[in-house]
Amino acid sequence: MATPHDASHHLAGVHPVIAGLVDTFGPCRLGTKPSASQRFETLANAIVSQQLAGVAANTIWRRLVAAVGPVFTPAAVCATAPEALRAAGLSAAKAASIVDLAQRVQSGALDLSTLGRLPDARVTEALTQVRGIGPWTADMFMIFALRRLDVWPTGDLGVRVGFGRAFSLAETPTALQLAPLGDPFRPYRSVLAWYCWRAVEVRPKPAADGKKVRKTQQK
Repeated sequence: MATPHDASHHLAGVHPVIAGLVDTFGPCRLGTKPSASQRFETLANAIVSQQLAGVAANTIWRRLVAAVGPVFTPAAVCATAPEALRAAGLSAAKAASIVDLAQRVQSGALDLSTLGRLPDARVTEALTQVRGIGPWTADMFMIFALRRLDVWPTGDLGVRVGFGRAFSLAETPTALQLAPLGDPFRPYRSVLAWYCWRAVEVRPKPAADGKKVRKTQQK
């Protein structure tokens, strides 16, 4: 099975823009893969991070973990007063989402331990039954918790901005426009997304041969 390191080197050979990003940032690093028992915490963290910058999301997450107690489990979340969740900095909608997730996992309605056996579409279907979880959160879960290397999160603004910058597009592509632009990079589009996030941090050098990915027109 390929690793993110292997995928990075493969993509570097697919397009010189990615080769430049690999030279700048090194191989893709997705962190330590969480165990099945840690998936609840990983998913709750993804909910906290929705539509927030990294610093703000990390601050709220630390406060939430402190409010819930020493072990962040579904039972512990269900036992935490709603006021304590809100005091940690969660919006009412995110607090309700995390509680709904906790209740579904605790009751067995959602079995996070078996999601790794399901295809991407089924994972997304299962997770989006939870209040407040949409395709973006499902994509983040598949990339960072399940370590799937061919997830293409077109709904992520950072990925769209980074792709546009890296490939010198005239405009940031929409989610619809971005979808086919990832096709040449299958089966490692998760790793492509990681480099798009990195491209937001610094504008990469132009490709040596001047190649660009042609912007697909929205139909």
